[in-house]
Amino acid sequence: MALKRFAFKVLNTDNYSRCGLIETHRGNIKTPAFMPVGTQATVKACTIDDIKKTGSEIILGNTYHLMIRPGVDRIKRMGGLHEFMNCDLPILTDSGGFQVMSLSKFNKIDREKGAIFNSHVDGKKFYLSPEESIKIQLGLNSDIVMIMDECPKKTDDYKLIKKSMELSLYWAKRSKKAFGENPHKALFGIVQGGLFKDLRIESLKSLIQMDFDGYAIGGLAVGESQKEMFEVLDDIKDELPQNKPHYLMGVGTPSDILGAVKRGIDMFDCVLPTRSGRTGLAFTWDGRINIKNNKYQNDDSPLDKNCKNLSLNKYSKNYLNHLFNTSEILGSMLLTLHNINFYQELMSEIRKNIKNGTFEKFHDKYIGRL
Repeated sequence: MALKRFAFKVLNTDNYSRCGLIETHRGNIKTPAFMPVGTQATVKACTIDDIKKTGSEIILGNTYHLMIRPGVDRIKRMGGLHEFMNCDLPILTDSGGFQVMSLSKFNKIDREKGAIFNSHVDGKKFYLSPEESIKIQLGLNSDIVMIMDECPKKTDDYKLIKKSMELSLYWAKRSKKAFGENPHKALFGIVQGGLFKDLRIESLKSLIQMDFDGYAIGGLAVGESQKEMFEVLDDIKDELPQNKPHYLMGVGTPSDILGAVKRGIDMFDCVLPTRSGRTGLAFTWDGRINIKNNKYQNDDSPLDKNCKNLSLNKYSKNYLNHLFNTSEILGSMLLTLHNINFYQELMSEIRKNIKNGTFEKFHDKYIGRL
């Protein structure tokens, strides 16, 4: 039996914000969607069953980390990443380009060979070309594959960003060729160009000519302000294809997500809810809470009275404060799950308000609070 083709359709709009549906052979994904990050074949401190209970419909895996540990051959031997980590949700894998920039102290970019770098684990040398990145992602059997791109650090050097953007376009062509015909999977292009409007538009238009299944905005979440990030999205929102999903990579805070949805973004991923949960920071509808604060020793109320997942309201702030101040693992597990659940409740409310034509009002109510 042929696998179901990857497809996307827009169901509702409210100005630039959109509700849509991504269809995959592993299940459908309602958009706007937030993808919990499963860097090393696990969403830290959570089981897949718990992730599904939050309403998460897709997770993200990391090509760079999985290539280094445990290696694609070990995962491929089990049938792919889904079987390896016992996950029946769709999985998107990034190309590894961002980690080459952020983690490797010693790396070299070669136009033909790709990224040449030393592992941050043991110093072993790796070569990650566009073809190798696609080969690894197909070996992982991910459902949404990202092209190999160069993700430069934030800079005002126009010439450097232009050169990097042009290299990413060259690698995009090679990535698409290496991907071949996989109608049940998707290949997303990545728009680069830093904070420069003309470079972003040039990158996007060139990618559209190559005809990808979706378009991601990369090169953000690298130190720019929220205002700068929103300006980049404003610069390209009228050029993004309306019949394809729009993915803002590595973003972000709840207010980042609200502002990006307002500008036409459909998909998000970020380590913030899980990383914050492990360190005692909770996201709630009333704002952020540092549960390690001593004032919560006398607070027997639940973490978020508005949380719709009532199982997470079983635990008081008093108890959670105790868990963190005694370094108990359960505290990290509960707060991580709470944060992912909050993000999914936020996405659900965003979708509901777009459908009702009230997203602008919802955005204005929460943009400065969350």
